[in-house]
This record gives sequence, structure tokens and C-alpha cells, in this order.
Amino acid sequence: MFGRRPERVESGGGPRAAVRMEAVRKTYGNGDSAVEALRGIDMQFDYGSFTAVMGPSGSGKSTLLQTAAGLDQPSAGRVLLDGVDLTGKNEVALTELRREKVGFIFQSFNLLPALTIEQNVTLPLKLAGRRVDRNRVADVIRRVGLEQRLKHLPGELSGGQQQRVAIARAVVTEPAVVFADEPTGALDTRTAAEVLDLLRESVMVTGQTIVMVTHDPVAASYADGVVFLIDGQIAGEIRNPTPEAVADRMTHLTALVEQPRRTYGAGQSGKRGYY
Repeated sequence: MFGRRPERVESGGGPRAAVRMEAVRKTYGNGDSAVEALRGIDMQFDYGSFTAVMGPSGSGKSTLLQTAAGLDQPSAGRVLLDGVDLTGKNEVALTELRREKVGFIFQSFNLLPALTIEQNVTLPLKLAGRRVDRNRVADVIRRVGLEQRLKHLPGELSGGQQQRVAIARAVVTEPAVVFADEPTGALDTRTAAEVLDLLRESVMVTGQTIVMVTHDPVAASYADGVVFLIDGQIAGEIRNPTPEAVADRMTHLTALVEQPRRTYGAGQSGKRGYY
């Protein structure tokens, strides 16, 4: 398996969120040139949930991902990652936190070309100063179907195989959450489906939490739910999405009126959300 199912709970016994965003605002620039990319986002992503984030260009998708992952600080509000408040932490502390609690998957794979597949996968462990469990590394690589390619370089693999390496690298540290930014954008339809199946499996089998930014309704349909953004605000959501429902919502997205803020992944708290 990719890793063990997380067992993180609140002191009261209910599930905690892998990521919680509270009244998060993000503004770039000052004065008349200021652009408000996020406008009071309230949401959370529970452990073991798979959420797709969609919206038109400029809606705030990338800013939401970067802020939730601790890559960028909000202008107001706060972000809690695996229960840790990111407010006021310096870049050194944020870097250490990301190494321990976050995995990343990018459209461009971001593998180091001079390192073998095995070395690319173990790199996050070494950067974090953690012992490399060879049995676990081998198991993770086996789960993505590349056990026969351990000593190959990324340039010797297909695009789909490289993205499988990126998935293995993202989950090998057993992070609280994996952020995926257009993970199938550079892949053909069949290969994209294989990669999405792997992501879905990591949620179903091991309880991994995944937040995925995508423009593809088919990719979004692999998630438990889809969050839609317009102009830095939540503009709706679909649970148990189908490609048709997502495509229809995207087509009419700009006509949606502002809806009440929602909290995603509420679990036993009684609030609406993804589980």
C-alpha cells in the first residue's frame, strides 16, 4: 500500500481537517493596482478526502492551492495544516513543515533528470533528514508499477511513467495532504486515466488526502467532490461528480450568483462537506 490510513482526531473524538482555511484573503499589490485573489475563503479538507478545485482563469485556483500548502502566506485569515497554524511562520519553518506534512504533484513532473527513479522517490526523505526505509520505498514504487525501472533515469520513461514516479515521491513521506496541480495536463487520455486511478486508489486504500486543481471535467469526476471558484470566492460545489455535471457547471459558472460559504469535509462536526 502507499501508506497507512491516518488516525488523526480532535480532542473531542471527531475527525480533524488535513487543511483548514479560515476567512482567508490574499491580495497582490497595493492601492489602485491591488488584486484580491482570494476573498474570505472558509473551507476544510478532511483526512482521506479527494477534492477537485475548478474555476475559470483568474478565479483563484492556484492561489488557493499555494496558500493552503504554505507556499504563500495569506493577507488575512489563517491556514491550519495538519492542525498546525501557519500564521507568522518564517520561510525556514514553513519549508520544514512542508517537508513533513505535504506532498506535491505537478503537471511538469519536476523530477531531477540526473537521479534514478529510486533516488527521485527517496529524495524527500533525505531532504527531511529521515531514515530511508527501503522496504517501504520498494512497496511504494511497486504500487505505481515501476519496480522494474528502479535504476532508470526519468528521460528513459514515458510521460505517464514519470508522473507515476512523481506520485510515489509525493506519498513516500506519508504526508497529511498531497496537492496536485493539473497532474494530468501533459498526458494523453488513456495515461491520464491510469494516473487518476492511482490517485483514487491512494485515497480509498490508504486514506490519503488529495487536493487537485484541474480544468478537466473528466479528471474532476475521480474526486469525491468539486469546489468551484469565481473571483476568489466559492461559487458552488458538486458531490459525487460526473464529467457531464462538472462540464455543465463550468459552462454556466460565470452566471452563478454568490452562494454562502461552505466548509468542506466536516465529518462529525455537523457541517456540510466532503468526507
